[in-house]
Amino acid sequence: MSVRQIEPKQRGFLIVNSHPTGAAATVRRTWQEIPSQAGGRRPVVLVLGHSAGYGLAALLAGLRRHGIRGVGVAFEGADNGRRTATAGWYRTAAVADLVQENGGDFDFVNADAFSDEGKKQVLDLVEERYGPVDYLIYSLAAPRRTDPATGTVHHSVIKPRGTAYEAPALDFSGSAPAVSRIRLEPGTEEEKQATIEVMGGTDWALWVAALAERSLIAPGFTTVALTYVGSEVTAPVYRQGTIGAAKEHLEATARELASSPELALADGRAFTVVAGAAVTQASSAIPSIALYTTFLRTVLGDGGFHSPADQAVELWEQLEGRAPLALDDQGRIRLDGWELDDTVQQRVRELWADPDQGLRTARGGADWFMGQVRELYGWGVDGVDYGSAVEADLPWPTSR
Repeated sequence: MSVRQIEPKQRGFLIVNSHPTGAAATVRRTWQEIPSQAGGRRPVVLVLGHSAGYGLAALLAGLRRHGIRGVGVAFEGADNGRRTATAGWYRTAAVADLVQENGGDFDFVNADAFSDEGKKQVLDLVEERYGPVDYLIYSLAAPRRTDPATGTVHHSVIKPRGTAYEAPALDFSGSAPAVSRIRLEPGTEEEKQATIEVMGGTDWALWVAALAERSLIAPGFTTVALTYVGSEVTAPVYRQGTIGAAKEHLEATARELASSPELALADGRAFTVVAGAAVTQASSAIPSIALYTTFLRTVLGDGGFHSPADQAVELWEQLEGRAPLALDDQGRIRLDGWELDDTVQQRVRELWADPDQGLRTARGGADWFMGQVRELYGWGVDGVDYGSAVEADLPWPTSR
């Protein structure tokens, strides 16, 4: 037990503690925003990276609309009395409560999904409780990965390729948001390859192979991995940078998996899913993305900006055959048309051309962005009494 009042510890975008009640409130709010849908089959789903961002959104939309059964995997830290548990830990506890309240059937594993031990732990549970998997959703985001075959630790970097990158960025270090300038030197070939090892498709393919080895691929199996394309404004640091190299590898892996013997035997499918912009723990750490997202939100307003939950609902409609697959010429499922609309992007470019004036125009968007970042950790959530003591040492949901 660790009942105490928790104060936020924040500097700029960096927030080092979480609030359990606030984190749970964000999960329940998202749950209520997803339209429920009864009936139909209840597919078995394995969600890798279920505790945040698009992985969490896909999990909640799948549970609420399609009654999915299965296992979620994340790698989160518990409360230690000095520092709270991670927000993903608290969000997982909240999702488990919703599963129980709604008569669902879903388990959660806290493990390193990159490791052989983690894969074995998860697949043992899948085999024991659920049987063959209908969907594998790959939404892992991590700064490092240990190669299970060699023991080499690879670290990802956020750098441009070829030439240095200079651009405006959003600065929250002062009393009000401001525009700063950043410069990133180009990544080396070694750094690019390390980023591919962490964020590319190598581990995704290992998961599919592990499922096949255990005969856990159901007929008609589908696997998807989340990716991003984004605007030409941020392309030098994202799509044309080291992260972009990893995304290219992820997309090439999808094509290889789609034609693999394991999926051919099951009449299976493999896709990358190009999601639209979102405020996530991963994206907020990428230089210039915060300012770009601020401008995008200002252009689109409340009704035009599609949340991860909105996109997850659309994705499930396509995967379950209730809507046609929105494939581009590379075979990727596209959920980002609202972001890359020509008129929208032209207005974003106009703000970007004079970022100081753009921020004055988009001050409300900047406040919204920082509010979204705080909510990722359970802070600033409407209706939460932050002055009261709360239990910070919540247990990880155990398998039933």
